[in-house]
Amino acid sequence: MELLDARRSLLLVIDLQGKLMDMVYRHAMVRAAAVRLIRLAGMHRVPVLMTEQYPKGLGPTHPDIRAAYDACPSEKRFLDKTSFGCGGDPKFLPLLRELASGHEPKDLQIVVTGIEAHICVMQTVTVLRQWGYAPYLCWDAISARGEEYYRNALQRMAGDGAVITNHESVGFEWTRDKNHACFKEMSNLFKEALPL
Repeated sequence: MELLDARRSLLLVIDLQGKLMDMVYRHAMVRAAAVRLIRLAGMHRVPVLMTEQYPKGLGPTHPDIRAAYDACPSEKRFLDKTSFGCGGDPKFLPLLRELASGHEPKDLQIVVTGIEAHICVMQTVTVLRQWGYAPYLCWDAISARGEEYYRNALQRMAGDGAVITNHESVGFEWTRDKNHACFKEMSNLFKEALPL
């Protein structure tokens, strides 16, 4: 395990969509933390890869999250998929490599937010580990339609080598120092408590 480095990081936003967003455990917290992660990625110019799982059936990305993504100044890519795990779509790995800025898998830190923890997130993280990438899972920005599914999935992914973290730790690791140009903006972002 190592501290996150904004120059070697990528934010992966998995299927934070329509109908499901209101059904998952602690949905308000997940939505707010995901928006903050996208804003933090923008502050630090961390690239963002966003996916949607069969939007015709599940609906588009939640409007708050989509608005944050659209406003984010970082390099971005979008993937509309039908496979549950991102790695099951043949377009995913090329998009990931495009955003990786030449980093080898072992050198790229992939910060993850998304739903559902026990399906799309877990299948994606399992394949990322098989490919040699280092996933960092933000527990406050990941969920499922039940607390047990969510907790079991996090435990299983951690057992497979993924790092469990949270959006504030990500921000402070990307910033590292109070004299960083992003510190004040980040500090203002964190002043309001997350909804539970």
